Amino acid sequence: MSLIGTEVKPFKAQAYQNGKFIEVTNENFKGQWSVVCFYPADFTFVCPTELGDLQDQYETLKKLGVEVYSVSTDTHFTHKAWHDSSETIGKITYIMIGDPTHTVSRNFDVLIEADGLADRGTFIIDPDGVIQTVEINAGGIGRDASALVNKIKAAQYVRNNPGEVCPAKWQEGSTTLKPSLDLVGKI
Repeated sequence: MSLIGTEVKPFKAQAYQNGKFIEVTNENFKGQWSVVCFYPADFTFVCPTELGDLQDQYETLKKLGVEVYSVSTDTHFTHKAWHDSSETIGKITYIMIGDPTHTVSRNFDVLIEADGLADRGTFIIDPDGVIQTVEINAGGIGRDASALVNKIKAAQYVRNNPGEVCPAKWQEGSTTLKPSLDLVGKI
């Protein structure tokens, strides 16, 4: 079953952000746009490149009203240790959720049960706490945060402009479509 259009399931987890441990729940995803970015594990290879790229886009995302949450099945203590020991991860200022119980990973259907690790899953959540996009990559395929920015802009546009949709490769300010009988077979 697809998670698109479903509300984030309840959870409570510990996280690390800017030198502090904090609690995060599904309620954090309400009232603003959110990106939840799952990755397999701290102290690995592709993961720091993705998380660093996400940090490079973090100010742009904040300007769009988006909060970012990274999640792995490591603990919040491990996130702090990684943050303190890696130059790339040390730059991260967004929230890093620890999921050692696998609750969050199961809720988002990204847990690889046999390994106890999460798939590379990216979710855009609207201010109602409803999942609008899902992207899941194989472990060896890193993601591009600039493409994520464009997806968020499209999701926000569609939410703010009922009756319009964003075609492939849509960029902010470009033409949208208004689905109607007149368009059937014309595109």
